[in-house]
Amino acid sequence: MKNPIVEVVKGFGSLLTGLRITLGQFFKRSVTVQYPHESIQMPARFRGHIELVRDPESGKPICFACKVCEKTCPSDCISVEGLKLEGEKRKSVSEFRLDFTKCSLCGSCVDACKSGAIRFSRDYNLASTNREDFILDLFKKLETEKVVTEKVATEETKP
Repeated sequence: MKNPIVEVVKGFGSLLTGLRITLGQFFKRSVTVQYPHESIQMPARFRGHIELVRDPESGKPICFACKVCEKTCPSDCISVEGLKLEGEKRKSVSEFRLDFTKCSLCGSCVDACKSGAIRFSRDYNLASTNREDFILDLFKKLETEKVVTEKVATEETKP
C-alpha cells in the first residue's frame, strides 16, 4: 500500500501545476472573435466557392458553356447549360449550377478554364440549415448582381 501522505503531496503538486498553466493562459491576449459583430481578415489565398467572371466591356459572363469545368470536376458538382443566341459566334451560358455540398474546393475547374471565366470567390459566410441553399445558380447570381449594380448607378446619377 502506498503512503497516503505521499499521494496527497503528489496531488497537491499536480494541482499547483494546473493552476500555474491556467494563470499563464489567463493573462494572454484573447484569440476569440465575436463573430456576428466582428470578422477576421481572410488571407489572400482563401478559396471560397467558384463564381463566374463578368466581361468588363459587355457586362455578360465570359463563360461560353464549353463544359470543360464540368468534365474536369472530380466531385461532379458543376453543371453547365448554354444557348446559341442569334448574332453570336459562340454559345452563351444560360445555367451554371454548383452543388457546394459536394465541392472539395480542389481548383481543377478554375485551372481547366482556358478563358478565365470562373474564379474563386471571397465569400466565407455561407451558413444555412437548408441543404438547398448550397445549390447555387451562378449565372442567376451574376445577373442579379448586375441588376443591383445598375440600379445603384442610376440612383447615384439622379439629381
